[in-house]
Amino acid sequence: MSSLLEQLIDAFRVLPGVGQKSAQRMAYHVLERGRDGGRHLAHTLSEAVEKVGHCARCRDFSETEICATCASPSRDAQLLCVVESPADRLAIEQATGYRGLYFVLQGRLSPLDGIGPRELGLDRLGQRLAEGEVQELIIATNPTVEGEATAHYLSQLARGHGVKPSRPAHGLPLGGELEYVDRGTLSHAFGSRSEIGE
Repeated sequence: MSSLLEQLIDAFRVLPGVGQKSAQRMAYHVLERGRDGGRHLAHTLSEAVEKVGHCARCRDFSETEICATCASPSRDAQLLCVVESPADRLAIEQATGYRGLYFVLQGRLSPLDGIGPRELGLDRLGQRLAEGEVQELIIATNPTVEGEATAHYLSQLARGHGVKPSRPAHGLPLGGELEYVDRGTLSHAFGSRSEIGE
């Protein structure tokens, strides 16, 4: 095998979930049938790596200093939703009618991995909360051990600035049947049940 082909296979392996066989299949496909697509991919990847940075306000990916969402006058600046990743922000944006602003942590608290408040930009979030415009901090971290610890830290930070912290409901999926729901989800749903309004 040529060394360039080996390097191409190794290059594909940097992608999440791509092992040796998948990387090999991708490399062969590009060289056998997709050279134009490969050139386009290489050019776009190179440009994105050079030009896409982080928004100075929300830390989401952006080609400009302030992203389009933060710059939009139609967004409700009193609502700030904290998410772990840009993919989480996109999921909320596509699935809900949320019209507030975001803050993207680019991770979650994980002391064992050396990820603390500074790495997540929580000093910047604290400054934003201190400005007094945000009334509610919606904490939409994932329901994992690290996500829950991060949520607890964020709720304390919000309360310290006089901002109401809230958390999206977790629990039973719409249209699901109880007998098929996993034990952890069912337990969490029962533990965080709420009163039914009239």
